[in-house]
Amino acid sequence: MMENTMQEPTPVQIYREEQKLKRFRSGSFYLKIAVLLIFILVPFLFPSFKSLDLALKIMIFAVLVASFDILLGYTGILSFGHVMFFGIGAYSVAMLMGKYGDPSYLNLTIGFIIALGITSALALLVSFLSLRVKAIFFAMVTLAIAEFAIILATKLSGFTGGEDGIIVSMPGIFKVSFNVGKFMGVEITGRIITYYFILSFCLGLFLLMVRFIHSPLGRVMQAIRDNEPRAEAVGYRTFIVKCISICFGCLVSTILGGLYVMWVGYANPESVLGIPIMLDVLLMEIVGGMGTLYGGLAGAAFLEFAHAFLPDLQNFAKSLFPNAQFLHTALERWLLIFGILFILVVFFFPKGIIGSVQDIIARRKSA
Repeated sequence: MMENTMQEPTPVQIYREEQKLKRFRSGSFYLKIAVLLIFILVPFLFPSFKSLDLALKIMIFAVLVASFDILLGYTGILSFGHVMFFGIGAYSVAMLMGKYGDPSYLNLTIGFIIALGITSALALLVSFLSLRVKAIFFAMVTLAIAEFAIILATKLSGFTGGEDGIIVSMPGIFKVSFNVGKFMGVEITGRIITYYFILSFCLGLFLLMVRFIHSPLGRVMQAIRDNEPRAEAVGYRTFIVKCISICFGCLVSTILGGLYVMWVGYANPESVLGIPIMLDVLLMEIVGGMGTLYGGLAGAAFLEFAHAFLPDLQNFAKSLFPNAQFLHTALERWLLIFGILFILVVFFFPKGIIGSVQDIIARRKSA
């Protein structure tokens, strides 16, 4: 009797199994599979470089925003220095592959390892120094550190290449000139192989973050976000948990920086460290929705599509309406159109696209 009792699942285990079954049968699960299939099939459906570049940048920045969401959306930590770690990964790989080493798989691996080591030490140092202050003061400290990193990368031109940056070459199968022939009418070049390599890495990092936020530690992070004094009263060491959250998010950001350099082939302060990139990440976070993780994909898609296609609106209008000078002048200011679109998104989706959709679904279920 005792053995049978021990083998019977508890109510909590039964509930978790039911939730797993619902998760794999829900519409959102099939939507995620459909989105993943689109990314997988992009080289065959839209084989142009512009399409590949757009799809991969959406994926890289979606995961970057998700890593930032670990800090802001799930732990309540606003950091303006998150992109600095993206730049550390980019520069470490670029230096080993372009300035101080030959393109090889070994140097590529060493570049990522060095970047992760530097990030681990620096993220801990930033955590111990900056978490002593709260809220906006923490954000200002991280902004100052990020600005210092940009100044170093710019002024130490003999080491980092300065504003000219570092040109990167890829080894072996990642070379642009590498070609294994055609498959389904598409040339399988080094660019295609690099696309799938980075895509698989991004998917793995994203799944790791999903598992992280659903772990017991992730629940504690959300408790800290909602009410830190109460979490401390319960007995959680909130300082340690916040340090883990920062380090984890920064390590993911560093890996993405190295992957980004593998794709674009160069690194300079403006492209991997600049404040505009941090602003883009913040905008993506707002558009997608804080505390959703999947919102990074919606936000990245919104901004990357805007950057890719809004500047071409003027040429498109000239071909359709050659005499509409006012329209041509208006579309030349594409940033104004982007600002209007951003205001509309925030107005109609106050919690971000994914956050607002989740809120609507939750209200319908409870009704």
